[in-house]
Amino acid sequence: MLTVTSVNVNGLRAAAKKGFAEWLAGTQADVLCLQEVRAEPDQLPEHVRAPQGWHVVHAPAAAKGRAGVSLYTRREPDRVRVGFGSAEFDAAGRYVEADLPGLTVASLYLPSGQVGTERQDEKFRFMGEFLAHLKELRERAAADGREVLVCGDWNIAHQQADLRNWRGNTKNSGFLPEEREWLTRVLDPADGGYTDVVRALHPGVEGPYTWWSYRGRAFDNDTGWRIDLAAASPGLAGRAVKAVVERAASHAERWSDHAPVTVFFDAA
Repeated sequence: MLTVTSVNVNGLRAAAKKGFAEWLAGTQADVLCLQEVRAEPDQLPEHVRAPQGWHVVHAPAAAKGRAGVSLYTRREPDRVRVGFGSAEFDAAGRYVEADLPGLTVASLYLPSGQVGTERQDEKFRFMGEFLAHLKELRERAAADGREVLVCGDWNIAHQQADLRNWRGNTKNSGFLPEEREWLTRVLDPADGGYTDVVRALHPGVEGPYTWWSYRGRAFDNDTGWRIDLAAASPGLAGRAVKAVVERAASHAERWSDHAPVTVFFDAA
């Protein structure tokens, strides 16, 4: 069994103080993908920066205190790559990938965007470059007999079932028609060629949501969004047997506004 967990930690230093460190010590995951780390490695406590039993690569953003992604693997990777060959985004703390035996796994933090601002333009530029990378990555891996898994905060709810209040968000970043169409392309067998494995394992249901605003009673009322995805190449997707959102038992026990998403795959 291969177990992969992904979570946006909403600031790793803060999360470590609120329960992430204890969660990390107890997880059975083989691979852990983190997003929105928002710290340089030397700002992290040792037991989080380089915990015993893990091989860790941190990819902080050039802009201090923003973005940042990390990969934790039980097995030492054969190769690590920060960024995806983008002049604009490779130093932005948005993407890191590692080669393990038969698998390339990546942690992604796609820009969040805001309609009518440069942030949304930046998001669209990222999406354009990243789709090209996803296709090339899958094709190259297939030629090498490898599978691909891209986990992370994609900051897009694909369908109405992926957010509770979809009617009120049709003009907001994260649920714009052009964003949803882009994600459809990623998941089109004839285009991007990836599978949303959590949705494939939970068809025809609302959610399971992965992010809830800290404002109001969004968490208590389960007024959430499903924006943390695990996108797998076809062979690996066919081996996915279970996916769970590790939702906290209560609002007070949360250490991020996102919950970990864990997927279990049968071994090759």
